[in-house]
Amino acid sequence: MIQRIQSIFYLLAALAFGGLFKFAFASSEEAIPQYLSDQTYNIHDHIAIIILVVLGLIGAIAAIFLYKNRSLQLKSGYVVVAVSVLIPSVAFLLLYLEKSVLNSEVGIHPGIGLYLPIGALLFGILGNRFVKKDDKIVKSMDRLR
Repeated sequence: MIQRIQSIFYLLAALAFGGLFKFAFASSEEAIPQYLSDQTYNIHDHIAIIILVVLGLIGAIAAIFLYKNRSLQLKSGYVVVAVSVLIPSVAFLLLYLEKSVLNSEVGIHPGIGLYLPIGALLFGILGNRFVKKDDKIVKSMDRLR
């Protein structure tokens, strides 16, 4: 069952989380103190975002290898979905609660990293859907015995 479609979706979610280590959430033309001091806002700017990304990455990889225990695989998939929602929320909250960003007139442009958690969310939901579908098939086969 490791070759099932949900493994591919969880792998894509893991790749989306891994892509956050390379791609930035946002960038600006000028340096702004705190998070945009290097003109890019990425996961390396705050420890809470790094922890969430690593948690999502571990959850997605664990979901791939938990194919023998579908209920635990589904719970791991729920972690992936929850973390995918939390990452952009926390990143947005941290950036816009920073007073220097609110007072500056420098434009902040979104980056590719802003959309990667949305992809991980989509792949996590699809993975969970197919795990539930497999579980339903197995339960229906057990009723036939």
